[in-house]
Amino acid sequence: MSSQNDPNSSILTLDITGMTCASCVGRVEKALDRIPGVEAASVNLATEQAKVRLKANSETMLAGVIAAVQKTGYEAKLSTPHGYTQTKQSHSFWGSDGLARVLLSFTLSAPLFLPMFLMPFGIHWALSPKWQILLATPVQFILGWRFYKAGFKSLLAGAGNMDLLVALGTSAAYGLSVYQMIASPHASHELYFEGSTVIICMVLLGKWLEARAKQQTSEAIRALQKLWPENAKVLNPNVAIGEGTFLEQYHELPLDQVFPKDRILVLPGERIPVDGVIVFGNSHIDESLLTGESEPVKKLLGTKVIGGSLNGEGVLVIDAHAVGVESVLSQIITLVEDAQTQKAPIQKLVDRVSEIFVPSVIAIAIITGIANWFYLDSASIAILRAVSVLVIACPCALGLATPAAIMAGTGVAARFGILIKDPQVLELAHRLNIVAFDKTGTLTIGKPRVLAFIPVTDVSEENILLATAAGLQMGSEHPLAKALLDAAKDAGVKPIPPSDSQAIAGIGITGKPNSGPWAGQNIALQSVASLTGTGSWAEICSKAQPLLDAGQTVSVLVNQELPPSALAIIAFGDELKPNAKDAIHSLHQLHIRTVMLSGDNSAAANRVGQSIGIDEVFGQIMPSNKAEIILKLQTSSKEHPRQYVAMVGDGVNDAPALATADVGMAMSTGTDVAMQAAGITLMRGDPSLVADAIDISKRTWKKIQQNLFWAFAFNSTGIPLAALGYLSPMLAGSAMALSSFCVLSNALLLKRWRPSRR
Repeated sequence: MSSQNDPNSSILTLDITGMTCASCVGRVEKALDRIPGVEAASVNLATEQAKVRLKANSETMLAGVIAAVQKTGYEAKLSTPHGYTQTKQSHSFWGSDGLARVLLSFTLSAPLFLPMFLMPFGIHWALSPKWQILLATPVQFILGWRFYKAGFKSLLAGAGNMDLLVALGTSAAYGLSVYQMIASPHASHELYFEGSTVIICMVLLGKWLEARAKQQTSEAIRALQKLWPENAKVLNPNVAIGEGTFLEQYHELPLDQVFPKDRILVLPGERIPVDGVIVFGNSHIDESLLTGESEPVKKLLGTKVIGGSLNGEGVLVIDAHAVGVESVLSQIITLVEDAQTQKAPIQKLVDRVSEIFVPSVIAIAIITGIANWFYLDSASIAILRAVSVLVIACPCALGLATPAAIMAGTGVAARFGILIKDPQVLELAHRLNIVAFDKTGTLTIGKPRVLAFIPVTDVSEENILLATAAGLQMGSEHPLAKALLDAAKDAGVKPIPPSDSQAIAGIGITGKPNSGPWAGQNIALQSVASLTGTGSWAEICSKAQPLLDAGQTVSVLVNQELPPSALAIIAFGDELKPNAKDAIHSLHQLHIRTVMLSGDNSAAANRVGQSIGIDEVFGQIMPSNKAEIILKLQTSSKEHPRQYVAMVGDGVNDAPALATADVGMAMSTGTDVAMQAAGITLMRGDPSLVADAIDISKRTWKKIQQNLFWAFAFNSTGIPLAALGYLSPMLAGSAMALSSFCVLSNALLLKRWRPSRR
């Protein structure tokens, strides 16, 4: 289902039960696509869900959509938000795929097939025909009834599926045995009841293993869902926070009864139930399952916290800002669920094959039976070989190959803070030649800091100069003012408050410090550019020039009393993120060229690029031109006419470039617009996650390729072997069950993936 859709359209998520193979998926999708008002539909066998997008102003109702699914022979219901039911019937002990049915089928079938293992030793023993039919009948028509029911429904819908193949194959073996029993009442060794029962046993075992493996592929979703506590401690209205008794003045409410602006009490060791801001206390918070950050994060008064994270040692009171579906955790779960439900483009090939697969297999089985009967002159051998063809060709593995890998790959990526929203990314990531980075907020922290403080006066205490400069900025909301106040705080310096403070537009700020060496004197903090053109300031401008060349913003602390004199030079800049250099190195190890897009002047941008090893730098780039550069990069190489480019950004102005790139990656520390435009969201502002995202995408793509190869290879080799008599019905049933389990097990190997630095 395309991600480009009318914003006014609505999306329904349905839980579908009864699907068993790729043919089922195709049939349900066709039925949904034929409904007037349905814009697109996508059905996923691994998640057993369908996403249906209704056109804007469509009158199509939920009941009509569910009815269309039921006409195809399956059950459907509206999925609850992020709903996973641990006691789902099909996965329970006594359910249709439950372990109890598997054990019972093997118990009844064991006396039928175990004597076969004695034949190589010259022991030809078998139960009497009456005992054989007595044991085989409940397996065939009670435990195997699900195959008749689902197969019959598929016939009514004008198509076939795995259940139809199993029902036809086992019925043929059972019917042949009944015929032989009537024709030769005492020939117990000429019966084939063990073939029909073992097929049912193995298919039931395969479905049970498949159900267990499916649950493991969705462990990431369940782990995220478990982060929500059932209740929240809501403080009573008007309670005075900070008084000794306020910790006892709360009442517990179910999470769905908590609203924004409620104040939530979180005790040590409890999970935070809502997104919000700390208004009392401080603590270390474990956000590992949300962001992939392994170390607990220090949270102070006024800091934002994410619902679902684990509180450490402190008592916290949180002002709730977002609850329920508006919370970050809910949005993460939605992104992962959407990615796991969507189809990778390669799945279209599987869908086309599955449309003709079952009818083709039935035709091959009929031809096999007729040909063997003609050449071998044996109806029983002809029927058994036709049965083997029917059973071994069940397309379960084809239907699971792609979605199982996507579920496992996107799930493990989410555990480490990488949200892959668009499965198409998985097919493009292995082709990437270039990664383009926005600079500010992506490779740099995105927040000005004091990078240099150079005294140019005889005052021995640098801290006095810093206290004077920081005092002038008290009360200012300018980013540079905050940077100077933060520098004073980090140095343990208390700013000296000024009087007669006055901001001068485009130049800086002036004031009279209330204490210190310059108490009562006019002191200014102004840009170095405002000093140019005055001969007496040439030496100061000369000292500041290297800082300006490095792309830093330079201010000068000036004593304006006659004669005016400079006190200190202060340089502000945006620091590189600690892992920026490692991130570029990791991409080079993957043989990917790196590019940086910056609005800084070319000289300053090149210095930043060189310091971390960027291959190519574009400086003085207007935000509106970033998408144009991405297009040029995609077609710029003579050796490779088509380059595949990833764009990494975090701001609103990066959204067009993120959408233009083959793979867009947005930092969650940035804007929502950027995250919506990107196919991958990085839950931490850590550029080293870029290489990790490419790595897990490549590995997931390889698993998809491996699964599809084995699924196609299994059927392309198994059908001829069965037709030629090299596979008995029992072996065919066992091999068919094993194929689905192997595909799922191969996909589950992705759960062992870890980022390179862990």
